[in-house]
Amino acid sequence: MSFHNPTQAHSPADYARRPLFEPIARLLSGFPDGLPDAAALTACLRVHAPGTVSGSGHPLRFVLPPESVEAYEQHIHATGEVPTRPHDWHDFFNALAWCVWPRSKAACNALHLREQAARAAAGLPGRGPVRDALTQFDECGVLVVSADPDIPALLAAHAWEEALWTRRARLRDSTRFLIFGHGSWDQLRQPFFGLCAKAIYRQVTADWLHLPVPARQAEADAWLAGRLADPDRPFDKAAMSPLPLLGIPGVTADSERADYYRDTRQFRPPRGMHRTALHAGL
Repeated sequence: MSFHNPTQAHSPADYARRPLFEPIARLLSGFPDGLPDAAALTACLRVHAPGTVSGSGHPLRFVLPPESVEAYEQHIHATGEVPTRPHDWHDFFNALAWCVWPRSKAACNALHLREQAARAAAGLPGRGPVRDALTQFDECGVLVVSADPDIPALLAAHAWEEALWTRRARLRDSTRFLIFGHGSWDQLRQPFFGLCAKAIYRQVTADWLHLPVPARQAEADAWLAGRLADPDRPFDKAAMSPLPLLGIPGVTADSERADYYRDTRQFRPPRGMHRTALHAGL
């Protein structure tokens, strides 16, 4: 596997031009000297996403983790405080996700509490499938926006070689992969074989692709927040599809050949196709 050497990247700014960091590239460029503290991240939020609030409407800010804190989402919802560990890449990327996905992050926070209350009222134990799906998307979600209706359909069907290789030029022209999950950004600092995200697919007109990057991001955030909160389309694991991130053009040089996409350890066929192949002795 041929990846960027993570030892050569010592500051956030070093990642600004790497594939899949586009939503936060301009923010990363503002931190050339290492990871900022919670106060600097709050200042960044005020500049890039003024008025950001928690799911309950409390002004958002990043703070050192309290010595004792109730459950994470509940704390954010009740106080607007996002516990942020110092010198921690994972928490740093979470803060930047709030800066570029403020509506969607607030929607996630509100949904966590709404689902918790609903389960408590129904006498149901545990977190439940909706909260599990929200957490998974918050960690490793990606919004795939395409002006070509065939691309999302092919990716969702696990037609990896067709979508990512055969139609590579069309994909580059028509499709954008917008990382939402802060855990995925952390993992992309040192990509590993099999790195996978959970995708939500969206079709747009070609006009969307011609918007300036900040305008595209703001529009995508508004759309995603609405999708997450849509009562007519419940959000659970079925709403997401697996997407091997190392198959996206530009992420690794290994993807510059067709047979790369035939390795089923990473580019798995649909489950039904996999079972059929096993029964056929393939």
